Amino acid sequence: MKVLVPIKRAVDYNVRVRVKNDGSGVELNGVKMSVNPFDEIANEEALRLKEKGVVTEVVVATIGVAKAEDQLRSELARGADRAIHVVADQDIQPLQAARILKKLVEDEGIDLVLMGKQAIDDDANQTGQMLATLLGWPQATFASKVEIEGQTARVDREIDAGIETLEVDLPAVITADLRLNEPRFIKLPDIMKAKRKPLDKRELGDFDIDVPTLEVTETRPPSGREPGRMVKDVDELIATLKDKGLV
Repeated sequence: MKVLVPIKRAVDYNVRVRVKNDGSGVELNGVKMSVNPFDEIANEEALRLKEKGVVTEVVVATIGVAKAEDQLRSELARGADRAIHVVADQDIQPLQAARILKKLVEDEGIDLVLMGKQAIDDDANQTGQMLATLLGWPQATFASKVEIEGQTARVDREIDAGIETLEVDLPAVITADLRLNEPRFIKLPDIMKAKRKPLDKRELGDFDIDVPTLEVTETRPPSGREPGRMVKDVDELIATLKDKGLV
């Protein structure tokens, strides 16, 4: 079984995002970039399935700028077997990403796609669902547990009412939630080994897809919050809320 794990280069989750002075976008110069955390979880799950003997090969792939190779090497160091880098200088929207990934799935003969449920930069939560639709594959989103037996995947997913369990036939698309696992620590020897693992580079122009150009007209930081206020009792709380027009 061959697994594809799409990953995305994003601002590190520990970094406080700042808007550029001219409001044209988010400041990325000198900012630490990392693998989207949900994608790290997806790759870790693929590696655990490989260690169980369920998976034979784990392929990581990304669509992004040349520097995104650093994030691919990071996931190769975590344990992935090889990587694919679709070099793209412009921003890629979820539907375009899904179309590119569909072509990679078909070219590589992928049996299972494991990916993060969303990226922490745009929080779109769309690519996995779109990819499953384009492929005509079943999908299981927000996975908190994954078990595979033969050609069936059993997936636990957290919903408002508790835990929902789905069984989907393979091939399928599964998106990882935060509680699926805790990614392993990457050791220095693994980083050195990752430099010798195969990384296939492709150009965006090699894919027959429409990539629209989007123009950001304005980016603004969120408005500041009012300071909190202590109230003595429920009556004062209700009166305060009425004064603000909230009740």
